[in-house]
Amino acid sequence: MERPSWDEYFMNIAKVAATRGNCSRRQVAAVIVRDHRVISTGYNGTPRGVKNCCDGGCHRCNSDVPSGTHLKDCLCSHAEENAIVQAACYGIAVKGATLYTTYSPCLQCAKMIINAGIAEVIYFQHYTIDDVSLALLREAGVTVRGLEDHEDAGGRV
Repeated sequence: MERPSWDEYFMNIAKVAATRGNCSRRQVAAVIVRDHRVISTGYNGTPRGVKNCCDGGCHRCNSDVPSGTHLKDCLCSHAEENAIVQAACYGIAVKGATLYTTYSPCLQCAKMIINAGIAEVIYFQHYTIDDVSLALLREAGVTVRGLEDHEDAGGRV
């Protein structure tokens, strides 16, 4: 019997959580872990109490604007943001934790990750507009690893 590594295990949880995302453009999820225990999860979509993106709640995501453009008009919250906010909502400290995310974080999420005190970010896929965010995370002392770049992912993640 072959057991998944911790990275595989938590990234697989993130991939399942991503299926809950209600953004009509991309499904992304984040899982925050401390001491090999999940302490918070989040996926992307419109804020609580607002019509789901996939049901027309976000006009930007439901338009034909090119990917990566008009981001200021998007009503969706990002997965990393939601995972951090969910922890805060329930009084769970994330300082020193590891954040697993299905896509590398954007600049806004990188700033939240840094200010929340998260120590490590592990992502599955590289998001095309995040070079500045990854550099910022590293400059702030946050360890950043991409699983897509490592053989230890074993292709199963």
